[in-house]
Amino acid sequence: MLKNTNPSSRKKLLAILIANLLTVGFAMAAEPVFELGTVQVSARKTLIGEVAEDQVSSLITREEMKQFNRDNVGDAVNLLSGVSIALGGMRNERAINIRGFDSRQTPLFIDGIPVYVPYDGNVDITRFTTADLAAIQVAKGFSSVSYGPNVMGGAVNLISRKPRAVLEGDASLGFGSGNERQTSVNVGSNQGLWYIQAGASYLESDYFPMSKDYQPTTREDGGHRENSYRKDQKLSLKLGLTPNASDEYTISYTRQEGEKGQPPSTYPSVSRFWQWPYWDKESLYFVSSTALGENETLKVRMYDDKFKNSLHIFSNATYTTIANPVADISAYDDETYGGSLELSSVRLANNEIKFVTHYKGDKHLATDGAGATTESFQDTLLSYAIEDNLKITPDLLLSLGLSHHSLTADRVFKSGATITVPDEKSATNGQAGLFYDLTANARLYATVAQKTRLPTLKDRFSLRFSTYIENPALAPEESINYEIGYQGSPWPGAKAEAAIFYSDISDKIQTVYRPGTTTCTGANRCQMQNVGKVRSTGFELGLRTPLASWLDVGGNFTFINMENVSSPSTKLTDVPSEKLSIYALIRPFGQLEIIPFIESESSRWASNTVKTGDHTTINLKAAYRPLKDLTLEAGVTNLTDENYALADGFPNPGRMWFANANYRF
Repeated sequence: MLKNTNPSSRKKLLAILIANLLTVGFAMAAEPVFELGTVQVSARKTLIGEVAEDQVSSLITREEMKQFNRDNVGDAVNLLSGVSIALGGMRNERAINIRGFDSRQTPLFIDGIPVYVPYDGNVDITRFTTADLAAIQVAKGFSSVSYGPNVMGGAVNLISRKPRAVLEGDASLGFGSGNERQTSVNVGSNQGLWYIQAGASYLESDYFPMSKDYQPTTREDGGHRENSYRKDQKLSLKLGLTPNASDEYTISYTRQEGEKGQPPSTYPSVSRFWQWPYWDKESLYFVSSTALGENETLKVRMYDDKFKNSLHIFSNATYTTIANPVADISAYDDETYGGSLELSSVRLANNEIKFVTHYKGDKHLATDGAGATTESFQDTLLSYAIEDNLKITPDLLLSLGLSHHSLTADRVFKSGATITVPDEKSATNGQAGLFYDLTANARLYATVAQKTRLPTLKDRFSLRFSTYIENPALAPEESINYEIGYQGSPWPGAKAEAAIFYSDISDKIQTVYRPGTTTCTGANRCQMQNVGKVRSTGFELGLRTPLASWLDVGGNFTFINMENVSSPSTKLTDVPSEKLSIYALIRPFGQLEIIPFIESESSRWASNTVKTGDHTTINLKAAYRPLKDLTLEAGVTNLTDENYALADGFPNPGRMWFANANYRF
């Protein structure tokens, strides 16, 4: 059983904190970044060395990732309002949820290149470490057409680093609870006409400790969480050519290798004994920007992204016996390849017009323990878009976008089944945004964006261990996202944001059960269908401000209400209705920084019948700089050792400590 925070005390805490906060905003830092990797709606040219914020996107800088010890992308984006982390699906992988949209509807990009898994559109976000990132850009609701298709609720874009000096870099070494050890090194050199950036990181943990308030079951006795080991190592390399002030050409390579265990459910009746001996991703991509005279610019992206993993299904908690070495070993060999062309023009006065086209091929190949092919699917996705950013007045910008996407199934093979190749799926989307600059440091905006998600290979063709019926005829999901907001600096040194949002989601792809049943079995098989209609409404508030020369404070609050219009009795899972984060940066003297950080979330539905408790965690960190470029850190997460879970049967870590040393040169 989970220990719930006292509701009355929690509401009192929320009331006090909200009264002192306006809106979330993590300020940008002057960190070297890869400008070509940003995706923006803007009527002005981004200056060299600048990461300009998109009109309605949020930015997490490397400095903030370091300050709050966010070593993976999931923990990093959880700093933002409107974002929550979920444990989804039978794989129990962590996924990002943005304003109620799951990771399939808010895909992952690296420098604007799509890297989400082609088979199901998901990705285990904790596998992506942050050591080699300069920033993370998160778009919510309204986003540039440059992202291409499937950004139904937004997008998460990882922006890589770019060197500025002849020689620069950093190195880190860290240890923590669960016998965690990690290290990273990044080195870059900018030689004027060309530059090179390289990075390597390694993170390994044997287990995570559970809260002492956890009540043992026959499946989990507490202490060290069973089968919670993980290992991730990553190598990145970028080579860039800058022949003049306007043009840039880069080629990048990233390889990450991982292995992990899936902690079993604490309920014996539903436990699975799964391990991944490898979870590997390899990306090669080219990005360029070329000025075609004074008025036009051509940006090219080309990529090849490969994903391989292997799942071993064991018979029991000893993790030594696989009952059926053929059926209980599954390997994926997936690949995504393609590119995009983006032609922008400022030839017309006060206009920046973009023409964008995308081509994306997705391949999925699954084999069993004997090496026999069990699935082979292939899709082709095409997209065409136009975007016009019109300066109506010096202070008023109108952004209009129109895009068309199409999806074609090129190959459909499922061992033991005959599946009809479906017809082409297509969708046309439009969007508009109005942005008014109150002052040089404050902006009001209103946006509306029609977005779709084309069904994945898994949505259409997966039989889910023979408990589902395929549905090749699935149509795209659609959402219309509305937002009114403010971003600005209400007083010197402060940054504030506020937003009210509403999303109307239709044709949502959901599981449909046989009449009179509530589970999917071989005898009562389910099917994915376009039956869902959901409304999502809410608001976000946040503020960051200095209070004294030695003290900065900040935080954010999110409220979201999701309604299942088509099936009110079916719960919408994995989304807390309230989320609050507050922190302080305390500098008692020049070399020491103390950072208390509090995160609080309300309860969420974990299933149609079970609701997890709300929770509040307190984190504390101290950073000391004995030398200008050397930082020593130590801290504790979940200081009160709260017992809580994001999914029923899967408790989160209890109290954990960490210690790091970071050196910059």
